[in-house]
Amino acid sequence: MRDSLGYRVFIHTAAVVVAVAVLAPFAWLLISSIAAPADLLSRPLHWIPAHPSFSRYENVLFNPRNGSAATFRAGMRNSAIVAASSVAISLGVGIFGAYAFARLRFRFRRVILLLFLSTYMLPPIALVISLYLTMARLHLLDTRLGLILVYCSFITPFVLWIMSGYFQSIPRELEDAARIDGCTRIGALFRVILPLARSGILATALFGFLLAWDEFLYALIFTSSLNSKTIPVAIAEFTGRHTVNFGMQATGGILASLPPLAIAFVFQRYLVGGLASGAVKG
Repeated sequence: MRDSLGYRVFIHTAAVVVAVAVLAPFAWLLISSIAAPADLLSRPLHWIPAHPSFSRYENVLFNPRNGSAATFRAGMRNSAIVAASSVAISLGVGIFGAYAFARLRFRFRRVILLLFLSTYMLPPIALVISLYLTMARLHLLDTRLGLILVYCSFITPFVLWIMSGYFQSIPRELEDAARIDGCTRIGALFRVILPLARSGILATALFGFLLAWDEFLYALIFTSSLNSKTIPVAIAEFTGRHTVNFGMQATGGILASLPPLAIAFVFQRYLVGGLASGAVKG
């Protein structure tokens, strides 16, 4: 049965309204990055800059004398290293844990999984003092390794939850058939389960990467030098004590969004399917 004309008009109109509401802030961010300071402060606001310029991008990416720009470039590098390492470690640990929760039967299995997830119930600010003291004693302050360990503490529970549900969506009979043919449980995991769970693994890795890439509070408190500052902290440093450089902040925001957008564009077909399968099981 075909939908009525009025229903289709309503759906398309709603889609356009939602798209405009979602994309308008990003469009203004791009406009702010190429507009002159006078255009940004003018009233009423101008959506089309009178004299657009890409000098801010050149300044951020190539100017060696600009301290804030140097911090931003270092932050891009540090964020890439910290986010990629955190996701790799969390996946390596979380996949085995998620498989155990999905396939093994033991007492308090559900309670233990919920206990891991309960870490999300605490606001990050409540853990700052204890984490700071721990990292200070271990000499991990102002290091990328310290941030990686902190980020793994909240990415790993996310991996456990999503992947345990995804593993449960894979028929157990496939694994049983592999074990009958001579595979061990670990062999069946690597030869049967993981290839079938590729979309879920990629989706989980992408969202874990975003969690680490966008994190600000811990990075602000636990880092203080170019060796470990991440990109959210670097963008915040475009704000001075008495002034705010809106144009440079917008430029930093655009550049910071490019890596996640590129990754999401390449692997977009895995996102919805991977998370949907993991969300309805378990």
